[in-house]
Amino acid sequence: MVSPIKEIVSPEQSSSFHRDGAVHLQGVLDDKWVELLAEGLDECFEQPDGMSSALVSPESELRIDQFPAARSKKLKKFICESPIPSLVGSILNGPIRFYMDQMFYKPAGILMPTPWHQDTSYYNVEGHDLVRAWISPDIVPREASLEIVKGSHLWNITYRPLAGRDPDLSEEEYEAQISMAKEFGIYERPGDDFSYNSAIMDKSLPETPNIEASRDSFDILNWHFEPGDVILFHGNVLHAAQGNINLAYPRRSHAIMYAGPNIRYIKRPGQIIPDPVDLLEQNPQTGQLLSEFDQIFPLLWQPSSNK
Repeated sequence: MVSPIKEIVSPEQSSSFHRDGAVHLQGVLDDKWVELLAEGLDECFEQPDGMSSALVSPESELRIDQFPAARSKKLKKFICESPIPSLVGSILNGPIRFYMDQMFYKPAGILMPTPWHQDTSYYNVEGHDLVRAWISPDIVPREASLEIVKGSHLWNITYRPLAGRDPDLSEEEYEAQISMAKEFGIYERPGDDFSYNSAIMDKSLPETPNIEASRDSFDILNWHFEPGDVILFHGNVLHAAQGNINLAYPRRSHAIMYAGPNIRYIKRPGQIIPDPVDLLEQNPQTGQLLSEFDQIFPLLWQPSSNK
């Protein structure tokens, strides 16, 4: 049972989400939820598992955990019982299910930027009702917070993931590429059970545009973020986070993916993020609705329950 929302998402906020691809909801989480989130993220950071990997550069590091709520009761409670499913449901006006979550933990100091990308192609799901909730228990200045290309969720394009192994490279070329990255740039420190480079890149998809090189050519939205805020963004929207600024404290964030009624399973040739473990046992087929796997993707909110 989700908590009641402090304030209903306004028609203007809902319109902003559907028009722009994201909306910044200010002060919608009580302190208890912010504290629970902080505790859950810190626990996961201090106790990495096989799905914990990191991007490393000479100046900074970004720790990324896949499915952290699978090992954190606090994060699972936050995902399922906080007001966030109600907020997502009120914007989509339909039943909401939990699909997966990730932790992005940038330690204090020089922050690593998150490059421009689109979430859709990283997962074995498709449909227009895929919503990310981005939340942090920390003050995140605009220069380090999430940003999006306004309206890019409506471009009707699925872009190639930035991760994955180039199928045109030989084993020797691939190893040389990894060695060069470690010596001169950003490289991945893989987890025992997960690596962003373990999948084969689907080169049939168009490359992600170089937004950063032409920022003035795009309408970019970003926000100063306070604890208690929630940013909701569409699964198809191009987004990133700036870096190379110095913070005296970690930038901890939790990215939760919620699915509306029309999200279906699709087996992508260049899948990057693995399916939830329990789903593999069900032998899912392309075209099946997530609602067919009710025990794996639980229903968290539906319009009739918001009373």
